[in-house]
Amino acid sequence: MDNPSQTIEANLEPTNTKLIWLTGILLIALFSPTIVWLWDRWTMGVWHNGHSILIAGVVIYLVWKELQKNNTLAKSSTPLGFVLLIPALLVHMLDTGIHTQLLAAAAMFLALPGLSLLFLGIKRTKVILFPLSMLLFTLPIPLAFTESIHLALRHIAAKSVGWLLRQFGVPNFTSGTLIEIPNGSLQVADACSGFSILYATITIAILTAYMCPSIIRRILVLAIAIPLAIGVNIIRVFVLTMLVHWIGLDVLATSAHEISGLLTFVVALPIIFWLGQAPIEE
Repeated sequence: MDNPSQTIEANLEPTNTKLIWLTGILLIALFSPTIVWLWDRWTMGVWHNGHSILIAGVVIYLVWKELQKNNTLAKSSTPLGFVLLIPALLVHMLDTGIHTQLLAAAAMFLALPGLSLLFLGIKRTKVILFPLSMLLFTLPIPLAFTESIHLALRHIAAKSVGWLLRQFGVPNFTSGTLIEIPNGSLQVADACSGFSILYATITIAILTAYMCPSIIRRILVLAIAIPLAIGVNIIRVFVLTMLVHWIGLDVLATSAHEISGLLTFVVALPIIFWLGQAPIEE
């Protein structure tokens, strides 16, 4: 004779699966304008959260990997999920009135661990909580909150490039964020401040540190992230300035400007990954 408890669990499993699909469809419909808005921001260019698509893909992989690694953990459900889900929905409702879309995006990411608690339980949610939290690093940061950082980075880039130019025998005058050379004047603008590569490098460093089995590697990756991002951007501005010195200001109107920005990501992010995997004596 069948165990009554096993019969009940067998009957509940299809119901639980249907609820997950129904909830997922409803949430996709609710947050579809937010998803479109995020995608537009993520694909706007290397200066605007260009790293976010990569981060989202890595998060999906890490969640899948952690759930596979911990598939022996019992599935359960806890009403604690509503502690996150209800505030997330309230924030989304608030954003429908003020139309920032940023609050709606934050609400969407807040809802994910709430849903995990409801359908996967506490134990499984714990193992994927960190990857899910990294989605917050894909949110565009309003300039109002980062203006002082942009300005500081612009000053650092201008002064550093001025020093490098002198080492290469190029006469220049640096004032604030302005670099003057014989062939013209270059303004280190917000797009050239290096904030985008800094944001991306810090995010990748945190994810890489999470995946590192070694404490030394984690410390190294986290410690190198900020100076690496600033250094790579300084080299970029320096190279652009040298091109202006050799060719003229017209070079800034070519694809060299955009390509140099992309190259900062191509250089910095693999270094972070490599440092997270390189053998280190412990």
